[in-house]
Amino acid sequence: MSEFIYRLQNVSKTYQDRRVLTVDHLRIKRGEIFGLVGPSGAGKSTLLRLLNFLEPPTTGRIRFLDIEFSANQQMPLRRRRRVTTVFQRPVLLNRTVQANVSYGLKLRSEEAIGRKVEQALDRVGLIDLARQRARTLSGGEAQRVALARAIVLRPDVLLLDEPTANLDPYNVGLIEEIVENLNREQGTTLVLVTHNVFQAKRLAHRVALMLEGNIVEVADVEKFFEDPQDPRTAAFVRGDMVY
Repeated sequence: MSEFIYRLQNVSKTYQDRRVLTVDHLRIKRGEIFGLVGPSGAGKSTLLRLLNFLEPPTTGRIRFLDIEFSANQQMPLRRRRRVTTVFQRPVLLNRTVQANVSYGLKLRSEEAIGRKVEQALDRVGLIDLARQRARTLSGGEAQRVALARAIVLRPDVLLLDEPTANLDPYNVGLIEEIVENLNREQGTTLVLVTHNVFQAKRLAHRVALMLEGNIVEVADVEKFFEDPQDPRTAAFVRGDMVY
């Protein structure tokens, strides 16, 4: 079994003749928390869309679990289901918390749905709100429902796109703890997009800086923050405005 769950080679993404992403080479390890940092518009969310097979790369190839994904090669459904995304602003059904979390399992005709939903809600600390309507939840509670809806599917990869943006410190702490436990206990690979460099420093095993659609530097978290090799990374870590 390969050490790497993703391998990207000569990948680019273009919209209407405008190239927004260029990744010459990137590998993401099985079981790691991989942080993606950089200013808005750097290409982080575009990269997540490719990693979740929502869009094909314009050029190049992405290998996931040794299956190739490219402009000419779709990812089989059984493999696509091994990856799930939690977005910054969760879209929940106007139903109960329990119904939201069970939705994906029902689509897949899974068994023991009730038990799996209960376990997922317990993991995110929402078991007592199982029968509450999603529209009545606070922002932090809604984000934890979205997280439970993702982890109940037991994906190999969980992609997190600014999962704690605009949340209070209490809910930020809860979600970070859930993410760490999921990685440690189940070996889930996580790719975390965040504007919060302190969050990346707390959670990630490796970190990549993206600027203008390019990956500037990838390093282990300690080296990334303490001994960056690229002057743009050093400036970003210092808090300078880097574009």
